[in-house]
Amino acid sequence: MQTIEKSFVATYEVKKSKFIAHLVPIAQFEGLQDKLRAEHPKSRHVIYALRYLNEFDQIVENSSDDEEPKGAAGVPSLNVLRGQDLVNVAVVTVRYFGGIKLGIGGMARAYADAVKEALAIADIINYEKMFGYNFETSYSNVQKTDYLLNKIGITEVQKVFGIESVSWTIRATELKLAAFKEQR
Repeated sequence: MQTIEKSFVATYEVKKSKFIAHLVPIAQFEGLQDKLRAEHPKSRHVIYALRYLNEFDQIVENSSDDEEPKGAAGVPSLNVLRGQDLVNVAVVTVRYFGGIKLGIGGMARAYADAVKEALAIADIINYEKMFGYNFETSYSNVQKTDYLLNKIGITEVQKVFGIESVSWTIRATELKLAAFKEQR
C-alpha cells in the first residue's frame, strides 16, 4: 500500500471542460469540498473519491458524483486510487463545463485522467502503520529526549508539561518505536 503526506493539485482539460484535481491526505479531506465550492463558484461539479484504513485496518472507500451521471465521476476517480493501491488519501475534483458534452464514457475518462495528472506530480510513499507510545521524563531529560526523537526521525510528538514531569505522546512506525525504546 502507498500514501501521500502532502496535497497536490493538477489541471486537465478536454473539449474546453477543465478538471482541477486536488489529491490530499485523508486528514485534509473534511471540509475541502465546501472550501473548493466557495473558491470556484462558477464550477458545475465538485466530486470526490477517498480510501482510508479504519481502526481495524480495513480499507474504507467512498465517492460522490455530485449530480454528474451516476458512476461517471466518483467511481472512475476511485478506481485510479485503487489501481495505485493508495490508502489514507482523497481526491476532490472541480469541473468547469466547457460547453461541449463529453458523454458518459468521455466524462469518466476525463475524471480518471485528472486524477492521474495529480498522481503524476505527487510524492507517493510506502504506507507504514503508525503506533502510539506514551511515557514520562523529568524536566532535565527533555532536551536529551527531543534530540533522540529527532535522530531517529520521529516527528509526531506531543508534550504536556506537568508539575513534576513531562508526559510525552509519540506516533511512529514499529521500527522507529523499537529503536527509540532501545536507546532511551
